[in-house]
Amino acid sequence: MFSIFPDAASIAECVSATLIEKIERKPEAVLGLATGGTMEPVYASFVARARERRLDVSRLTSFNLDEYVGLDGEHPKSYSAYMRHHLFRHLRFDRSRLHLPDGLAPDLEAHSREYSDRLRQCGDADLQLLGVGGNGHIGFNEPGTPFDSRCRVVELSERTRLDNSRFFEGNAMVPTLAITMGMVEIMQAREILLIATGEAKAPIVAEWYRNEVTQAIPFTILKRHPRARVLVDEAAASLLPDSVRYSPTALSA
Repeated sequence: MFSIFPDAASIAECVSATLIEKIERKPEAVLGLATGGTMEPVYASFVARARERRLDVSRLTSFNLDEYVGLDGEHPKSYSAYMRHHLFRHLRFDRSRLHLPDGLAPDLEAHSREYSDRLRQCGDADLQLLGVGGNGHIGFNEPGTPFDSRCRVVELSERTRLDNSRFFEGNAMVPTLAITMGMVEIMQAREILLIATGEAKAPIVAEWYRNEVTQAIPFTILKRHPRARVLVDEAAASLLPDSVRYSPTALSA
C-alpha cells in the first residue's frame, strides 16, 4: 500500500497510467477527484496521455471532494475553476456528468446530503484521488473528524487556511468554510490513490507511518482500506526510517 518514487513527475506518470487503464477497461467509471498543487502534474500527464491515445472520456462520471463556501463557480480560486483549467477544458467530457459541490447553495446542509446521495446513486467512486494536508486532512476532513462523517459543511483550521493561502494573491482571504465529502464517502471508493510530494509533507508522512489508525491524523484511516495506496516522492519520504526508504517492497520505479 506504500510506494516511494524518485519525484513528483514519476508519481504523475504512474497515476495517469492507472487512470488510463481503468477508463479503457470501464469507460463509464466513476472518479473521485481532488485539487491542489499535488494534482497539477497528475492532470497534466493524464491529459497528455489521453490525447495521445484519443481516449473517450465522454461516459466518465466525476465527483470532486470539496469546494469553498462563498465562492462562485466562476471565481478563479474556486475548485470548479481549478478543474476547468487543469482538466475539464482539455478533453471532451460530458459536462452533465461532472459533479462539484456548490459553495453558494442556499441550503448548504441539504445540498451536502444531496451530493452524497448522488454519489451513492452512481455506485460510489471506482477510483478516488487524494492529496493530504500538512495536518493529515483528506478532503477538508480536519484532525478529530469522526470516521463516520459524511458530506457536510466544515470550518477550516488555521493550519489549512495558512497552507492554502499561497493560492490567494494579495490580501484575498482564504474562505473559512467549505463543503467536503466525509470519511464515509471517501472510504466507500473501491480504490484509493493518495499522493504526497515535497519536503513539506515529510513530517505528516512520517506521522502516518508511526501511528496506528487515529482520528488525530485523518489519512491514517486508509490503513483500513483494502485497496488504498499511498504514493510519496523521495522528498516526502525523507523522514521515514532508512529501513523503509530503502526497502525493495516500498520502492517503485
